[in-house]
Amino acid sequence: MNLKLLMGNEAIAYGAVEAGVQVATGYPGTPSSEVLSTLARLALEKGFYVEWSINEKAALEVAAGASYAGARAIVTMKQVGLNVAADPLMTLAYIGIKGGLVLVVADDPGPHSSQNEQDTRIFARFAGLPVLDPATPAEAREMAKYAFELSEKLSLPVILRPTTRTCHACQDIELAEVTERPRPASGFEKSPNWVILPGLALRRHAWLNQQQEVARELLEESGFNRLINLEGEHEQAEAGVIACGVSYNYVREALNLSWLKIPVLKIGTPYPLPVRPVLDFLTRVKRVLVVEEQEPAVEDQVIALAWRNKMITGISGKNDRLVPREGELDTDKVKTILGKFLETASAVPEATAGAPELPLRPPVLCAGCPHRASFYAFKEAARGTDAIFSGDIGCYTLGVMAPLNAVDTCLCMGAGISIAAGLHRAEPNRRQVAFVGDSTFFHSGITGLINAVYNRANVTLVVLDNRTTAMTGHQPHPGVGRTATGEQGIPVDIARLVEACGVEFVREVDPYDLEASINAARAAMEYPGPAVVIMKRECIALSKKQKSYLIDHQLCTECGLCLEDPGCPAIGRPEGRPEITQNCYGCGICAQICPSNAIREGAR
Repeated sequence: MNLKLLMGNEAIAYGAVEAGVQVATGYPGTPSSEVLSTLARLALEKGFYVEWSINEKAALEVAAGASYAGARAIVTMKQVGLNVAADPLMTLAYIGIKGGLVLVVADDPGPHSSQNEQDTRIFARFAGLPVLDPATPAEAREMAKYAFELSEKLSLPVILRPTTRTCHACQDIELAEVTERPRPASGFEKSPNWVILPGLALRRHAWLNQQQEVARELLEESGFNRLINLEGEHEQAEAGVIACGVSYNYVREALNLSWLKIPVLKIGTPYPLPVRPVLDFLTRVKRVLVVEEQEPAVEDQVIALAWRNKMITGISGKNDRLVPREGELDTDKVKTILGKFLETASAVPEATAGAPELPLRPPVLCAGCPHRASFYAFKEAARGTDAIFSGDIGCYTLGVMAPLNAVDTCLCMGAGISIAAGLHRAEPNRRQVAFVGDSTFFHSGITGLINAVYNRANVTLVVLDNRTTAMTGHQPHPGVGRTATGEQGIPVDIARLVEACGVEFVREVDPYDLEASINAARAAMEYPGPAVVIMKRECIALSKKQKSYLIDHQLCTECGLCLEDPGCPAIGRPEGRPEITQNCYGCGICAQICPSNAIREGAR
């Protein structure tokens, strides 16, 4: 055994390795990305396969194929990625699996880096699949191992649902030494049960419903659900708390800070809800507070269970708005909630009473980011028009911020081009420009482009190709050709792919060349039909600093264009006049914009 300080996502990866995972797939998405990144680092040494898939649907389908052949497989994504994988997942629940199949779906209460707060526990119930909800990195690792066993016992995929705080928290964990390579897959056995025809679907739906009770019985024996602070077999309490996942930590800390000792039932398996522990708890307390983030997934099951058993226990939580249904919880919030529930503590946590609010720091594109130059070029090309700029998911969503103001819509991965096509149908005389990143283009932008070509939509697609999946931690994608384990393959050329989709107007340009970029943007926007401009420049986080720029104050007229137009964080007014700070990356966009040629290269 060896002790390691691990992030929650790393702990999940090590748990999968200890469980003998043979195939690992996924698509990057904060807060889940480090699970597969860690598995990629371990893959060659431990002898299993890892890939960054083109999207979550493909990732799940690859993992399912491996499972069909008896291999243990894991697939990683964030909560909105599960929407992309929903099509195979819902039918996979009917068909079942052979080798253990675990979906790590990281939820993002808050949200911190997501377009919504959807609750994967609700999705699991919808699909009829067990879901595990870890409270700590150590528990996440244990649940990862258990999930493979549970999956094979049930012949069903199992969802492991860590949330942002569990994903990114760190904990010392005792790891087992893994010296043996994963066992060989038993192999695929042909059977009509792998082919989902309507008749089979009907029979398997009945089987899936039966498996819910089997899963419930198995989870009732799990150590992930346990009773705290109620020792005696027949001890009764006035009030108790049911706490779920990471919320259990907040409850425990809030009780300690308040010097309170009341019974707590920790739930680590929210669906199917373990009946016996919950019923036992309800018989031993007069009132119950259910503390969980996001939706009342456990609370609703507890209420239904109490009603079916004709119990009169009072149940509070999200349904009576004592626990908020939006955002994430923390210790101070839970302390306030407990105070209201128990009517014993102040509604204002002592730790934050009278504390000043933290300053707001709006997110911005990095100094020198090629996306800023791309947005600026298209804004200049569209000057004097009422063009609509449809955005997409990635760093470049920050183009919505002033002074760029270059993102008018943003819905979901790959939707920008299709939104633009729809806007064109409603307003055919307005110019439509859609921005998409290179990784997002491969993920789900290609279908939108083909749809636009097929239906002859007069739109311009701008592919912001910074040669990486920047927002989630710089994972590779098909455009760079490098695999998850660092091996170099064949890069997919975006320009050639676009041409193969039937686009006749294709231009590739360096966004740092402002004149060429503006000319390409104008030509594309004037072209009568689908047009694509590929703005190709490596993300500055992956490349070396180009050079530095200075302002010659003898030439500077203080017109403010360098400050107002690109919105670069490396330019400010520290002493009343424009200055370029040490944050300058050297893209040179400000020098190309300056009407008085007052910005030049210079050493600091």
